[in-house]
Amino acid sequence: MKFVILDVDTGIDDSLALAYAAHSPELELLGITTVFGNISVEEATRNTLVVLEQLDQEIPVYPGEAKPLSRDYTKPFARHIHGEDGIGNQYRQPASRQPENQGAAEFIIEQIQQNPGQVTVVAVGPLTNIARAIQMQPEIVQQIERLVIMGGAVTVPGNVTPFAEANIYSDPDAASLVLGSGMPITLVGLDVTMRTLLTADHLDEWRSTNSELALFLANMTDFYMEAYKGVVKSGRGCALHDPLAVGVAIDPSFVRTASYAVQVECTEQDSLGKTTGIHDTPAAHIDVALDVDADRFLEHFLSRVI
Repeated sequence: MKFVILDVDTGIDDSLALAYAAHSPELELLGITTVFGNISVEEATRNTLVVLEQLDQEIPVYPGEAKPLSRDYTKPFARHIHGEDGIGNQYRQPASRQPENQGAAEFIIEQIQQNPGQVTVVAVGPLTNIARAIQMQPEIVQQIERLVIMGGAVTVPGNVTPFAEANIYSDPDAASLVLGSGMPITLVGLDVTMRTLLTADHLDEWRSTNSELALFLANMTDFYMEAYKGVVKSGRGCALHDPLAVGVAIDPSFVRTASYAVQVECTEQDSLGKTTGIHDTPAAHIDVALDVDADRFLEHFLSRVI
């Protein structure tokens, strides 16, 4: 069993990733940390607690950073993709539980230091919490087992600009700090996540079970698929960005990687957040996912999520 912290900006695919992780016996979820990104950190924290209640899970939730590491946040929240509430307009009432008082960065540091070489962090939002933890305790770079990041677009175009993927674009300075830290990292970006596809037929299968969780996730994801119209070419569906990062934490063989040094553009506004990979260099230490066994991953995801 692997000790895991899941770092989320809980929108729709974050919620699917959370359900996948919570239902995977290979992972012991030590806690969920939240960050701004798809929505505000307050909404991400609220949504995480709501999703965990749907999952009948009492995993502790630790609120994190509300804004980028060192600049004003100018990117609009992605309500057109994730709904006004961040979960496909399925929010009805707050969860019965409250978040923890400890902050996300402090919790990440504490768990890595208490379990040296055993904690994997799966980050599926902006990397601000991870960067803050490194700033506070740089030694965790050597103590973490691995950081799996859903972010970046090393060999393909971006999704929020022609150059940048949304999580990196939301805080390029944090991404630059983390990717340059020397920490063992697997980067699961648009290079592979756009090759995964959940379809409307899968949502119909979920609804056929008539469970409260299945209906909640199906209705939420239906909004996401609507936002994906024109992006997905083969019928109605959506990419499983964040769940694939969880899948790689469970089974790294879902993807094929190559070692790169990855640089993040932090100054040029037109290409802000662009992730450039340099392959043939002694500094290459980041495992960048370049190919994915999409069918095998999808089958595994579907066997666990509901």
